[in-house]
Amino acid sequence: MQKRTQNNIFVRRTVFAAAATFLGTVFALPLVWFIFAPFNARAELGLAIPSPFTLSNFATVFENTFAMQALLNSLIQAAGGVVLVGAAATLAAYALSRSPIPGKGAVTYILLLFSSVVSGSAAMVPIFLIISAAGLIDTHLAVILVFAGGLLPTAMFILRDFIDAIPRSYEESAMVAGASPLQAFFDVALPVIRPGIVVVVVWAFVNIWGSFLIPFILLRSDKLMPASVAIYSFYSEAGTPIVTLLAAYSLIYSLPVIALYLFVNWKFGFRFFGGIKS
Repeated sequence: MQKRTQNNIFVRRTVFAAAATFLGTVFALPLVWFIFAPFNARAELGLAIPSPFTLSNFATVFENTFAMQALLNSLIQAAGGVVLVGAAATLAAYALSRSPIPGKGAVTYILLLFSSVVSGSAAMVPIFLIISAAGLIDTHLAVILVFAGGLLPTAMFILRDFIDAIPRSYEESAMVAGASPLQAFFDVALPVIRPGIVVVVVWAFVNIWGSFLIPFILLRSDKLMPASVAIYSFYSEAGTPIVTLLAAYSLIYSLPVIALYLFVNWKFGFRFFGGIKS
């Protein structure tokens, strides 16, 4: 009986390992193509090692001034949105956590609900009218403000959990020692919730960096378009992609996100938790 049980366990583990290997291979194949295709001289969808190996695709991409300017535009918009979301969400979440505001929990959930339901194309008409009335059409500021407004409720919700985990006694002790409420926030609360702020920063950067609809609608000038829009310059007039150039630009486009991932991993090791216990 025991031997039969061991055989059944072995069979189940073998089947599970085979299924996991198959699924992993299916998901890995596009990534393998994504890595090798930019170095291929021919526009192939195969997964073979590039033959011949070439860097001419990257040279052609770098000669495209519109695409290169778009990468800078994406960086400006993402950095501006991240700074605004991070600062505003931190202060707002701290106020909601510490202030005796009646119904503050309901306010947080209502903001989160509306930001989740009224999003994307459903919100673009009123957003466009508001931005147009403010005279901000075709500006980086318009894109940054719209992104910040859409991401702020969720960022507040995330950071409030981090702040709620900090015992009030730590800030009270600092104020008893002579610190002002502002000093207690910066010297006591802020260092503890820094991992939560990093979570929000990474999440906001990825959302802004990969967004297409908002900048496409709010911007008019080619010199302000982000890379998510400029990537379509590597399509032919017939609407078919130029695979080699598209793959090379996509690889370059993904590098800032990968760099941010590696930096956060090096700096924090993804230990996103607070350092104070009640």
